This record gives sequence, structure tokens and C-alpha cells, in this order.
Amino acid sequence: MLTGVFTLVGFGMAVWGARMPAVQAAAGLGPGRLALVLLAAAAGMVAGLQIGGHLAQRHGPARLLVGPAMVFGLAIAALGQCRTLTSLSVAAMAFGLAHGLIDVGANTAAVHCQRGYGRPIMSSLHAAYSLGALGGAALAAVTTWLPHPTLFAAVGAGTVLAAVAAAPAVRRLHGADSPDLANGATPDAPSRLGRSTMWLLGALAAACLLGEGAAADWAAVHLHSLNASESAAAAAYALYSAAMASGRLLGDRLTARYGAAAVVRTGALFAAAGLGTALAVGSPTAALAGWMALGLGLSTAVPSLITAAGRGGPRAVGTVAATGYIGLLAGPAAIGALASVTSLPAALTLPAVLAAVVALTARRALEP
Repeated sequence: MLTGVFTLVGFGMAVWGARMPAVQAAAGLGPGRLALVLLAAAAGMVAGLQIGGHLAQRHGPARLLVGPAMVFGLAIAALGQCRTLTSLSVAAMAFGLAHGLIDVGANTAAVHCQRGYGRPIMSSLHAAYSLGALGGAALAAVTTWLPHPTLFAAVGAGTVLAAVAAAPAVRRLHGADSPDLANGATPDAPSRLGRSTMWLLGALAAACLLGEGAAADWAAVHLHSLNASESAAAAAYALYSAAMASGRLLGDRLTARYGAAAVVRTGALFAAAGLGTALAVGSPTAALAGWMALGLGLSTAVPSLITAAGRGGPRAVGTVAATGYIGLLAGPAAIGALASVTSLPAALTLPAVLAAVVALTARRALEP
């Protein structure tokens, strides 16, 4: 059931992102006004992560799965119908709020389920999100002939129906067989994660998600600056995403065998070395390999950081996730600012340097 939740959210996010130019054109928004819509979505997401942590602590994370998923679907449908800045901003804020609530609920539930299984499963669940995103992007790409309001309405309706269909399973998850999920964190959970460790986990999540934001917004631009073909430039983020999904599918087995700290440290070193080498070589082929290395190397980091945050209960999960999203949202802008005063290759060393920092501090953050 949790696999379906992660897949559904990734799918919806990708459809929204891939057809955003159509939404922008329909509302007649320039880049500045579109940025306000995206800011509303970001504000809603951060609020959802913080509110979700408190709700999950009090009522259990299962309560944050069905209702917010229905709101998420309705918001997707609404985003396809909006034609003004105000209506788009309201719908985007609801979209982000629902995403944040689901994020806390699904990740906290995954932490509890992982304890029940007695083996790592978080990386596979995050792989489901990545695969859902790939599926959503593919659907948006092959349905460009379909008006975006129709596509968004169909995806939104499908999301609502899936949430309704999952309600019985969520009720069972919230029932007597899952006391941790019903009652939130165990009483001793907050004492198992110090505040300094919680903020370190959040900072490392921000560092990793900055790399993801850099790949989403700058990988194609980087390839274009190297005189790569349009198809090669467009493939950069797809290869990054595919590498990340592949790494997450393998991540649980590697974590079970070697431990989270060792896997994250090795992967982050690989990411830093791969992207750093690609930037130094400066060829399209090397760049594609470098973005793939970044995706593969960082693939297990965020799932492991969220798992570690689970030692402090749902509020810690929400705080770490919210801090991480700051890197995702602010990172691309920071790279753009650096590029304006240096050069794009120099600015893109930022995610490589931060990956090295993750490697150096992974043991301290992830070992109880």
C-alpha cells in the first residue's frame, strides 16, 4: 500500500512539472508570475511538512494518507482548470500542502513498517516515487496532443479514486495490529535523536536535494552549454532519474549488508568524484556520465536520512524533510546566482562539493 502512495505522489508531481509550460501559457503568466505560483506551492509544502509532523505525532501517520491524497488529486485537477494568477496560487498551495502532509505520513509509516519487517525497505519505497515520476513524465510527453485540463482532470480523478480504494488498507494499518502507527512515535523516541543530530540530518538532506534540484533545472542547460545536441541535453535529467531509481532499487539490499553509513558515504564519494570529473573534462559524454553518477551516488542518501530521523518520531521526520526541501527549492537559484558571477561549470561544483560533505559526515549522522 505504501508503495502505491509513493508512486502516486511521484506520478502527480511529474505530470504537473512536465505540463507546466501549458499551464503558464493558458494563464498568460510571465516568468516572474509563474515563480509566484511555484513559491505558493513551496510554501504549502513546507507548511504541510511541519503541520504533518505534529498531526502524525498526535494521531499517527496513517491519518495523513487518504484525506491528503484526495486533496492532492483535487488540487491537480484544479491546476488544470485555473486561468488566473490568484486561482493558480491557491491551487498550487493546496497541492503543496497535501504533498507535505502525505510526505510525513508515508515516510513515518515507512519507518514503522521497516521496524516491523526488521530489514531496510525505505530505499525501495523512494524508488517507487522515482519510478512514478518517470511514468508521469512519460505520460505527459506522449499525450501532448491532449489538452492539459483534460490530462490534469484525468490524473486528479485517478488519484482520488486510488485514495478511496486504499482507505480500507489504511484503516487496517491504523488498527490494533499497528500500535505504533495508531499512536505516533513510541514514548522514548524523542530521546533517541538529539536536536543537533536532527539538524545535521536536515542539513545533509538539503545538500542531497540541492543536487536533485540542480539536475532538474541545470543538467540540460549544462549539456547545451557544451554544444550537445538537443536530444542529448534533454536526456541528461532522464539519465539522472533512471540512475537514481536504479540505485534505490538496490539500496535496501546494500544497506542491509553494509549498513546505511557505509553505503551513503561510498555513494556520496562516487557522486562527488563523478560530477567533479565530468565538470573538469567538459565534454557532453562526460557530462552525461557525471549526472548519472550524481543520481546513482546520492540515491540512497535521503531514504537513509529519513530513516535515521524516524528515531525522533514524526516531528523529526517532518523537520528533516522540510529542511531538505529548502535545498531542493533554493539550490537551483543559488547555482544560477553563482553562475552569473563565475561560470556555469564553476557553479555546478556546488552539488559535487556538498556530496563530498555528505560523505565526510555520514557516519556521524547515521550511526545511532
